[in-house]
Amino acid sequence: MHTSTKLFALIALLLGGSAIVANSDVHLPGNHQGYEPVQPIAYSHRLHAGEIGIDCLYCHYGAARSRHAGIPSGRICMNCHSVVTDSFDNLVEERQRAAAAGEQPKRTISPELRKLYDYMGLDKDLKPASSPQPIPWVRVHHLPDFAFFDHSTHVAKGVACQTCHGPIQGMERVRQEKSLSMGWCISCHRQSIPTPTCVAPEGEPSHVSTDCVSCHL
Repeated sequence: MHTSTKLFALIALLLGGSAIVANSDVHLPGNHQGYEPVQPIAYSHRLHAGEIGIDCLYCHYGAARSRHAGIPSGRICMNCHSVVTDSFDNLVEERQRAAAAGEQPKRTISPELRKLYDYMGLDKDLKPASSPQPIPWVRVHHLPDFAFFDHSTHVAKGVACQTCHGPIQGMERVRQEKSLSMGWCISCHRQSIPTPTCVAPEGEPSHVSTDCVSCHL
């Protein structure tokens, strides 16, 4: 086979492969974009962060002060759910039933919150009955060990959670929205202008650092 024929075949193979990748769900190794695992409790960010408007840092308070955002403990959930035990519609229905029967409303507990109470070791009256157990949440976003990402630095610079996590306030179940690849991170840094406390050196491009040591310590 002539060299030109081999080159043509190679180009055709590369173009064909690119077309397949572009029109399919094929990912490069380590790219888990679209990953949307089922969690042990069906926690809805759409409801909590979207409809109710709870700030991300209320639950993920570690993001403002450390490298890791952290997974909120069950105690954070209990700040609200020691009182709120069911959906609003179910609570209204129970109150209407009790009023029609001339009774005091009974406490109703949704199936998903019952799971929370079980992990917290609480009985039907929400009293301690056994030792609390950690909720085995399934991790969604995971960077390789050789990549250093500091949540607190990005939060301090005013980077919105949605920049990396996508429209989290509309997700019923959390998924990895972005590729979180090195190229994606570098592209974001190149488009971001340094702040007064993070000024580019004289003569350097006016964007956030893209030096290797910024992410690979």
